[in-house]
Amino acid sequence: MCGIVVSAHLHNHSDPLAINATSDYKSLVAGLHEATAARGPDAQNSCEVNVQHECSSQDLHVSSETARGICLDLFASELRLRGEFPVVQPHQIGSNLFCWNGEVLPNENDGIKLMEAVEALSEVERLPELLGSVEGPYAFVYYHHASQRLFYARDPLGRRSLLVHEPTTEEPYFFLSSTPSASSVSYEMQELPTKNIYCLDLRHLANSHNAHLPFVRNLPSQSELTSINRELPPDTLEIAVGLDKPPGIFDKAVDDLIYHLDRSVKQQVQNIPQSLAVKDQARVAVLFSGGIDCTILAYFASQNLPIDEPIDLLNVAFNNPRKLQAQAPTTKKKKKDKPQPANANAPSYNVPDRLTGLQEVEELRRLCPGRTWNFSLANALWFASRGIGKVRSRPDGPAEAHTTGARVLLSGLGSDELLGGYGRHRTAYSSGGWKALIHELQLELDRIPSRNLGRDDRVISSHGKETRHPFLSLSVVSFLATLPVHLKVDPRLELGVGDKILLRLAARKVGLLEASGRKKKAMQFGSHSARMEIEGKEKEKRGDMVLGVPASSNPLAIVV
Repeated sequence: MCGIVVSAHLHNHSDPLAINATSDYKSLVAGLHEATAARGPDAQNSCEVNVQHECSSQDLHVSSETARGICLDLFASELRLRGEFPVVQPHQIGSNLFCWNGEVLPNENDGIKLMEAVEALSEVERLPELLGSVEGPYAFVYYHHASQRLFYARDPLGRRSLLVHEPTTEEPYFFLSSTPSASSVSYEMQELPTKNIYCLDLRHLANSHNAHLPFVRNLPSQSELTSINRELPPDTLEIAVGLDKPPGIFDKAVDDLIYHLDRSVKQQVQNIPQSLAVKDQARVAVLFSGGIDCTILAYFASQNLPIDEPIDLLNVAFNNPRKLQAQAPTTKKKKKDKPQPANANAPSYNVPDRLTGLQEVEELRRLCPGRTWNFSLANALWFASRGIGKVRSRPDGPAEAHTTGARVLLSGLGSDELLGGYGRHRTAYSSGGWKALIHELQLELDRIPSRNLGRDDRVISSHGKETRHPFLSLSVVSFLATLPVHLKVDPRLELGVGDKILLRLAARKVGLLEASGRKKKAMQFGSHSARMEIEGKEKEKRGDMVLGVPASSNPLAIVV
C-alpha cells in the first residue's frame, strides 16, 4: 500500500497572486505530505516536474518573465506488504512518473510491474483497457511526459481513497491526495468518482488564464460491474425448513461460494512478508464483531496461513455514557471524590458485538484447535485498526495488554449488499415481490462505489495498515451477481435464516454452526457507538463525543 499526494499550482514571477500564494501552498503541501506519510511509514519520496508554456507563432510577444507554467509535485509513501525488497515511489521510467496504491500480484511489487505494462502500451489512451484487467483495489496517478498529461483514477468499487481538489479563484491549487490533513480542512476535497479515468492536460492549464480546471478529459473505465441476474424463481420454489436440510438447488451454489471466498481470502493473506511481523505476532487481523461475515473470513484466513501463526481478532465496544449516567448514584459528589478510570472488563462493556465476539472466537478455537486466536478488546473503528487493546485466551480469562503487529486487516464489508442482508431487502420483497428485491439488489451493487470505502481506508491507513475486503474481490462480486436471487436470499424465511441464506449454508458446511445463525447488527448498534451523546450536553460533530475526547486531540475530528 502507498499514500499519494499530487499538488500543482501556476508559477509566474510577475503574478502577484502566485507570489502571495506561495507560503499558503507550501504549508498545504507539507501538511498533506505529513498526513500521507502515516499511510506508508517504510519509505517516502517526491518528484517535481515543471511544465512550461510553449509559445506559438502568435505568442512570440510573451516574455519568459510573464510566461505561465505549472509546478507539479508527486509524493508517495510506502507500506511494504509484498515483494522481497523495499520499494520507493514514485516509480520512474525515463521522464514518466507513476504512483500506485493497489493490489495486482501476490508476491511482487505491483507498482513496478504496472508501470512496465503502462510503458509497453502502444498509446497511453489504452490505459483503460489495461486497468480493466486489474481485479484488486487501486488508486493511481501517472504523469506522461511526452504529452504532459496527468492520468488518475480509483478502482470501480472505490476500495482505495483518492481525494481531489480542483482549483478555484479563491483556492487556486490542484490537489490529489489519499488523505486530507489538518491544514487542508478548509479546502473542499471530494472523493474521486470511480466511473472514469481522468486525464488532466497540463499544457492547456498552463496556457489558461482561468484558475478553474476546464481541461480534464474522462476516459471511460472498462472495469464495469456485473449486472444482477434478473431470473425470477419458479412459483413452486420450495421453502427451506431450516439450515440443516436445505433444498438440493443450493448444493452447487454453496460449494461455489466456498471456493470463490476461500480463493479471495487466500490471495489477500498469503505472501505478506514475514519480516514485517515480530516473531510470534500476527501478520493478519480481522475486524471482528462475531457476526457471520467476519467469522467466515477468519475461518478461511486460518485455512490459508501457517497453523503456528496467530490471527488477531479486533473487537469493537463502547461504554454508553447515557446508560452509565442513568445508572449512576444520585448522591451529591464530594470535592475529594476522584473519577474512576473505565474498566474494559466491566459488564457495561458487554455490548452485543462483545458478547457474540467472545462466543465466536470459542467456535473458531474448536474448529481450528491449533491456531492462536487473539481476541482484542479495542474501541471503535479507529481504535480497532490501531490494534492496541487487550486479549483473552479464554472467555473467563484475564484480559492482557496486547498490540497487534498485523498490517493487513480483513473486513467483511460487502456481504450484506451482495447477499441480501439488510432489512430494506425484506421490505422490498414485502412491497413488490421478487422483482422489487432484484431491483433493490441492483441498486446495492450500483451504490458500492459511493459507500464509505474510501473513508474507511483513510481511517485505517492512518495507522500504517491496509484494509482488504474479500467479499469485494471482483471475482466474488461477479459470481454472486450472476446467481439467481433465490439462491442468495429468501425473505420468506425468518431473520437469521433467510437473509444471506447462501452464506449461512456455506458457514454451516465448513463447521461454523453458531455463526451461521447469527442475526445482523450494524457496527454502530452492535458496539453501542450509536447516539452516544449525553443528555443535556451540546452535541458535538464528527464523533467527538463518541470518542470522549476533545476535537483538538481527536484523530477522527480531522475530515475523513
